[in-house]
Amino acid sequence: MMNIDPESGAQLLKSQLQPWQEALAAPQAAQETVLHRFLQDYAKTDYGAQHGAAQVETIEDYRRAFPIATYEIYKPLIQRVMAGDINLLLCEEPVGWAITRGSTKGESKFIPMTATDLRQRISAGRAMMNYVAGSGRFDLFTGVNLNLNFPAVVGKVKVGERELEYGYSSGIYTKYVSAFTPIRSLPSQDEIDALGGGTGKRDWDKRFELAYRLCKDQNVTLVGGVCPTALRFAKFVRKHYGQYPKDLWKTQIMTLGSVPGINTKYQPALNALYGRVVIREIYGTTEGMFGQQLDDKRAWSPNYDLFFFEVMTRTGIKMLHEMQPGEIGSLVVSTPMLPRYRIGDLILAFEPPYFRCIGRDNWLTPLRYAWDEINTFNLNQL
Repeated sequence: MMNIDPESGAQLLKSQLQPWQEALAAPQAAQETVLHRFLQDYAKTDYGAQHGAAQVETIEDYRRAFPIATYEIYKPLIQRVMAGDINLLLCEEPVGWAITRGSTKGESKFIPMTATDLRQRISAGRAMMNYVAGSGRFDLFTGVNLNLNFPAVVGKVKVGERELEYGYSSGIYTKYVSAFTPIRSLPSQDEIDALGGGTGKRDWDKRFELAYRLCKDQNVTLVGGVCPTALRFAKFVRKHYGQYPKDLWKTQIMTLGSVPGINTKYQPALNALYGRVVIREIYGTTEGMFGQQLDDKRAWSPNYDLFFFEVMTRTGIKMLHEMQPGEIGSLVVSTPMLPRYRIGDLILAFEPPYFRCIGRDNWLTPLRYAWDEINTFNLNQL
């Protein structure tokens, strides 16, 4: 737990938030800067050299030179990286691997992580920090973060002659964000990892029991993690201890991700279980932390200073910030390792700079989203 005076706290938050806020104010310039930074790194890889990264000067050049690619297209290249052909996609050594929970045809995706990638993952803390900066609630830092994330270490994979750890991205985010934000997470990610990498009911019961035991007498000011897991934890506490989280703690804010509808579809249940907490949505995937909620408007705002965003729409490919309110597109994101990666999510634009991920990229998703909006009386409102 940490006491921070408002002046020092404001300076700390400004250093973390200013790049994001400036990029939101001038997305075109920010995106051009990110692209040129990525191209310098792509040019150092075999894949980037094959596509002429060193000769690319404009966004139009980039689109002509690099094709849009799904995970299935990148998968054999990633497998070659795992076999030791590092320079095929990476301009620096991998330090670990992030895995999904099986969203791609029931199989886990493996995504390499580098030191550059890990530095970008600390942006997961921006939603919480922006809340503190706007509200002045620096007392949040005197409490603890109830950590309900997946394990950051599940096993080891051999990369060439080296063995590297792999784990779930939500746990990896927490492990590295905690090192750069002035709030302590309980359980620590190391304590969660020590319980093993299983995802069955018994595995989660062990994690929930640990979280309850360590936090029941603490001042829990923040709850961070995966939205469905936060709901399951609340039901666990009710079943085993006859209490709801709102009976134990006066939590200020929940920063949650992994499913669409956190601020709409899931908000009533979250408030019923945790009390009148502020809810802030995180939009992150195994490949990166792409955006987080900026304010009380129920949508997230992109990290234009960290990633390069395009969308495939009915009228063709365009920049994310060029979308019109009400327009839907399939997200194509360029990361430090993956140029023009079609991630498989559908994005709905509101007034700039607000967006929602409404689900996976298939024909049924817009219909399901519209039905949920009607049932929850949100009617596409921010």
